[in-house]
Amino acid sequence: MTRAERAAHVDRRLEELYPDTPVPLDHRDPYTLLVAVLLSAQCTDARVNTVTPALFELASTPGEMAKVAVEAIRDIIRPCGLSPRKSQAIRDLSQILVEHHGGEVPADFEALEKLPGVGHKTASVVMAQAFGVPAFPVDTHIHRIAKRWKLTEGRNVVQTERDLKKLFPRDRWNALHLRIIFYGREHCTARGCDGRECLLCRELFPPRRTPREAL
Repeated sequence: MTRAERAAHVDRRLEELYPDTPVPLDHRDPYTLLVAVLLSAQCTDARVNTVTPALFELASTPGEMAKVAVEAIRDIIRPCGLSPRKSQAIRDLSQILVEHHGGEVPADFEALEKLPGVGHKTASVVMAQAFGVPAFPVDTHIHRIAKRWKLTEGRNVVQTERDLKKLFPRDRWNALHLRIIFYGREHCTARGCDGRECLLCRELFPPRRTPREAL
């Protein structure tokens, strides 16, 4: 298969396997999604979903959160890891949203990436999942899977995102990003894949008969 043929096969098979693409982070609106995505850095979505109910009971809007002490936020989000940095970022970005964005999350990449604790990947998730703007958030796991499937030769997530955007139609990006996440968690895990057990690895590279570590 050519790279384009592999991409088309991946897109078709993942749609068959995951026709519905729910957002894995529990949220109520763009703001609670933004906070949840920030908390998910170096933390599982499942753990974030156990922490956010208490956090959003304490404060669920930028105006409310801006009035909460950083220490109180930190105490709640501690299980997510990096709590000193994340709690300060949540408090500071909430204040900025109140002061500069009318208490609303801006539907704008540049404005989002200027917020404390919000990088390109987090901004991409919010734009895609909260506002429906086509984006292709790439984390380390998606980067590794894309390399296993030979959809990219990128050395980092920036190059991989660029390559995936070229390979797949723009209107497929948002759902496909989630489908790769679901598939990776169930089959092509972050720990690795020997290229023979994973359904898609077998279909993409049928001649493979011996283990080939693909990280």
